[in-house]
Amino acid sequence: MLRITLEQWRMFRAVVEFGGFNQASQSIFKSQSSIHNAVSKIEESLEVKLFVIQGRKTVLTEAGTLILRRANFLLDEAAKVEAVGHTLGQGTESRLRIAIDEIFPQALLFKVLENVSIEYPLLQIELIETVLNGSTELLENTKVDIAISATPLSNGLSESLCHIDFVGVASPDHQLHKIDTELTLEDLKSHRQIVVRDSAVGTKKDEGWLGANQRWTVSHMKTSIDMICKGLGFAWLPASSIESHLKTQQLVPLRLGQNSKRSGQLYLVFKDADRLGPAAQYFLTELRTQCLSLKATH
Repeated sequence: MLRITLEQWRMFRAVVEFGGFNQASQSIFKSQSSIHNAVSKIEESLEVKLFVIQGRKTVLTEAGTLILRRANFLLDEAAKVEAVGHTLGQGTESRLRIAIDEIFPQALLFKVLENVSIEYPLLQIELIETVLNGSTELLENTKVDIAISATPLSNGLSESLCHIDFVGVASPDHQLHKIDTELTLEDLKSHRQIVVRDSAVGTKKDEGWLGANQRWTVSHMKTSIDMICKGLGFAWLPASSIESHLKTQQLVPLRLGQNSKRSGQLYLVFKDADRLGPAAQYFLTELRTQCLSLKATH
């Protein structure tokens, strides 16, 4: 029989989170005496001191710090149990929120979404296109249910999904194509590079070679492609995104030898598979199946 309730653990954590009994009382709408009683109950049950008063501050003891880590795990798991129960009670979800990095092949994504829609015709799908850390940040902030990201999740499930090939390109009339010898990275430094900005609001990340003395930074892959087609710069772009441009020679690969092609990793990330409804699970299955064709080429 457990002697300490989840509510008492929640009040204990609130004291730590908000910096004291009075602050916790105001933040979680419990009386200060209730919070004091909850903490006292824990201390009596465990025969351990959780807090000491230092000046005007309520500070965790060494034992309290250890207990807090366990309490955090307990409360987080309890929240997951409730969420899973809520999902099961609802049956099929009505909405699926997906964040996806812009470098993911669109044709493959559209095929997955079409198959999901056939199976779940009433499902509302919200798709947010991101760059670099953007997808992971949205997932960590619970703005989406599933993310396809260039960065793995620090606290959750990160599954290697596929590799994406990048090709160094410029328009056929660009000065770089008029150099007779094989290009080096030194040759690129004096020409404008078009870079796509990380869409994350918090921690941002630079990726790839950024050695050009002049750079233009844009927010979307399509803008980058349009600029390069018009001769405004060069870039390494996902091969799947510029397949038609290469065929029509609107874009021409740079003669860079070993540096002309690069590869990037994409991850399938989500926090808790048990919390995902049947439509989300079906999306994951279709996505993995379609990505097998990409893995076969590497």
